Amino acid sequence: MNTLNAALTLLGTGTSSGVPVIGCACATCQSTDPRDKRLRTGAMLQFTDATGQPRVILIDVPPDHREQSLRAGIDRCDAILITHGHVDHVFGLDEVRRYNALMRQPIPVYADNETWEQLERVYRHIFFRKENKNDSFVASLTQQRVGHGTQLNLHGISATAFTLMHGRLPILGWRFDSPSADPLFPIAYCTDVNHIPHESWPFLEGVNTLILDMLRPRAHPTHFTCDQSIATAEKIAAKQTIFVHMTHDLLHGEFDPTLPTGMRLGFDGMKIS
Repeated sequence: MNTLNAALTLLGTGTSSGVPVIGCACATCQSTDPRDKRLRTGAMLQFTDATGQPRVILIDVPPDHREQSLRAGIDRCDAILITHGHVDHVFGLDEVRRYNALMRQPIPVYADNETWEQLERVYRHIFFRKENKNDSFVASLTQQRVGHGTQLNLHGISATAFTLMHGRLPILGWRFDSPSADPLFPIAYCTDVNHIPHESWPFLEGVNTLILDMLRPRAHPTHFTCDQSIATAEKIAAKQTIFVHMTHDLLHGEFDPTLPTGMRLGFDGMKIS
């Protein structure tokens, strides 16, 4: 089974507060460079399957998903992969009901057990629809539970979940492999991480495209700093590394040129193919 025309689009590259930050007058928040306007972090993997059908896989659905979808022209969603249940990664889930209406079918959502506990609590109107007093327009989603090492076949693309540490919280990274020769693959998507467990390093071997958390220069208890991200990227040695989940501490035009060869600062709308 072959897949064609694959591309990974960074729909958002900002941390939980986004950039610009409310009420901030720093150089990044006041910047006119569009690369410094960062919605909350999420991504989209697009490809054409062996039957010729275009496919869209979303990685997280942040609160800005509606704006991200309109910018990117998304009109379908074949699966949603969730890294973890924090607000800046899942509070756009309500918006995917529009894809249900367009496609006339439910969307599978893949997440670990702890994330499902959070999603069921926050989105009770979706997952316990029969309790709603009014049968209103809500998303139609199927719950798929995954964990470390779970491998999925998503219309020809292999997606494998593996554990990353976000402070004390275990979350999911995702590795994507294609059955056909494509320089984009394998892809590893690793947001919100400050430690990679020993058992997860095999999932990062041979990666061509690495998407990696890089919060800011200063230390943080749950995210890689700039120096830590660069050191981790050098160890993984992907052909290309793109950093995401940045705060307003990083001004794109100043910081991006200082990165080692093969590494780039991501920006909203960046398309990697």
